[in-house]
Amino acid sequence: MALINLVEKEEATGRVAEIYDTMLNTMGFIPNAFKVFSPSAHVLDRQFGNLSYFMRHKTLGGKLLAFIRLLVSEQEECRYCIGMNSGILLQYGVLPDQLAEIKANPNLSPLDEKELPLLLFVLKVIRNSNSIEQSDVDELRELGWADGDILDATYHGTAQAAADKIFNAFKIDNEQ
Repeated sequence: MALINLVEKEEATGRVAEIYDTMLNTMGFIPNAFKVFSPSAHVLDRQFGNLSYFMRHKTLGGKLLAFIRLLVSEQEECRYCIGMNSGILLQYGVLPDQLAEIKANPNLSPLDEKELPLLLFVLKVIRNSNSIEQSDVDELRELGWADGDILDATYHGTAQAAADKIFNAFKIDNEQ
């Protein structure tokens, strides 16, 4: 049970109710990962906007984004997000045994030669943002990543770390 009061569907009003209706229509349920933000319509709206943006991202694929979320959440020890993103990666054909190996060594992530370095860059930012050098960014550019893509992937990873901290702090439960 969460440490803060989450707004349930039948209690939702205004923008929270609108977002909940959209989630029910598109996903069939309202994930606890979004309910945790429901006490603040503003924060929920931002989280929902980010979800919508990244689900339609033109260059960052769903599998790459799921690996970013999983491996950041592994570092942050967020059980909720580890479980959720492991399930998403299963849909991409990544098996549980592979996930265990990848968590221990992210270099084993089954991504293409362009995506893997971007994943590793984001994880480096999460571990120690002060360690990033111009050469790190230049290597990604040489692979064909635009600065906007590099920023978006980094934002996605750092936003995941922030969400993990919120989920852990308020003891968000997995969906039943």
